[in-house]
Amino acid sequence: MESVFQNETVREILTRYRRIWAIGHAQSVLGWDMEVNMPKEGILERSVAQGELSVLSQEFLLKPEFVELVEKAKSIEGLNEYERGVVRVLDRSIRISRSFPPEFLREMSEVTSQATKAWEEAKRSDDYSKFEPWLDRIIDLAKRAADYLGYEDEPYDALLDMFEEGLTTKEVERMFDRLERELKPLLERIMEEGKVPRSHPLEKEKYEREWMERVNVWILQKFGYPLGVRARLDVSAHPFTTEFGIRDVRITTRYEGYDFRRTILSTVHEFGHALYELQQDERFMFSPIAGGVSLGIHESQSRFWENIVGRSMEFAELIHPVLRENLPFMANYTPEDVYLYFNMVRPDFIRTESDVVTYNFHILLRFKLERMMLNEGVKARDLPELWNEEMESLLGIRPKSYAEGILQDIHWAHGTVGYFPTYSIGTLLSAQLYYHMKKDINVEEHIASADFGPMKAWLREKIHRYGSIYPPKELLKNSIGEELDPSYFIRWVKERYL
Repeated sequence: MESVFQNETVREILTRYRRIWAIGHAQSVLGWDMEVNMPKEGILERSVAQGELSVLSQEFLLKPEFVELVEKAKSIEGLNEYERGVVRVLDRSIRISRSFPPEFLREMSEVTSQATKAWEEAKRSDDYSKFEPWLDRIIDLAKRAADYLGYEDEPYDALLDMFEEGLTTKEVERMFDRLERELKPLLERIMEEGKVPRSHPLEKEKYEREWMERVNVWILQKFGYPLGVRARLDVSAHPFTTEFGIRDVRITTRYEGYDFRRTILSTVHEFGHALYELQQDERFMFSPIAGGVSLGIHESQSRFWENIVGRSMEFAELIHPVLRENLPFMANYTPEDVYLYFNMVRPDFIRTESDVVTYNFHILLRFKLERMMLNEGVKARDLPELWNEEMESLLGIRPKSYAEGILQDIHWAHGTVGYFPTYSIGTLLSAQLYYHMKKDINVEEHIASADFGPMKAWLREKIHRYGSIYPPKELLKNSIGEELDPSYFIRWVKERYL
């Protein structure tokens, strides 16, 4: 396989970068194991190991000779797009890494590793006090991170840019202002017209874990997910995707014993993330341009498969036979039942189980609270009540427990303040990509026939094959000729639900 990297300076950079890649690879394995396999008392040693690896990675990245090579490459004319991508990504990584003292990185890694286990126990027991002190430490770390990184308008800008290159608070505000203005009347109209149900009997049907494991594996096989070859499916408290490399990508789901759409849609969602990594150009292997360019672009891939594919009538008809085969109660339900069940619209407490119409209000809630943490001195003790008030204001419902309120998400335990807006970016972009894809192929026909190859090929051509060569906004301009536009999502909601 011919290398895409021809310049000698860039090739030397990549030779030196391999150690940094190897540390990241090891950290991914440790992180996956912590969520899937590790006994809970292993957290202390694991958190220290992760902290030390974070510092070691920083040391390699900031070695003077490595930084000098990247600086030298920045001034070389005639680099190809792949080489320019390597230089861009590493220059950005060096800038960010330089911002953080080693002791801060070590503290961040150790605190978030322990906070993750504390969150799991707090959610399981519905006891916020077990997580509250850790959340205070994470808020403090987020503030310090923003100060280290620097910003022009407000601290949140610095954290947003960590997850979505070039994103600003003002852009997020404009996005949510439009969504709140246009989606609230749509939600009211959908609820009034009653064309889609607010509830469905399938929510309460109980299943055995092995039944749904067979269904999920069947779906993944239809999608072409290379289980056992380049991919795995496991179980964790919060479904996630992790990539150790282009040839080793793993997803998780969860089984709650009832309301089976949760595990199916979670599995389909994570498949979208995994596909993005699996369809990278293998010539990028071991380089900094391997992997998705941003969390917003990544989320667009998972939401495409979850919403556009997983909530379609064609998908309901496709999976109905395997549901009947594995779930005894499905003898009483039709494909249309499955479709209506997957497309219920109602205000719900849980973000990951919320419908497509109300989903962005869940993200808006978190966006508001994160800005309060950074700008208004809000402490962990204040957040449960603020959460409940915001949810009541946005959706008209009030959580009755911590587990269905502030403890539902793992993200703050991971220290990822500034991450949540990428979920809305991805949700909006998934609809935008759908309408562009429809210009080239008959999406519904391919879903109905379980012929997912053309859809996967389209996504690879437009998004996946570029890895991290271009910043997200530039990638969209190159691929579909425009930046993120919420109009497509609003159009999709109207067509699907009205």
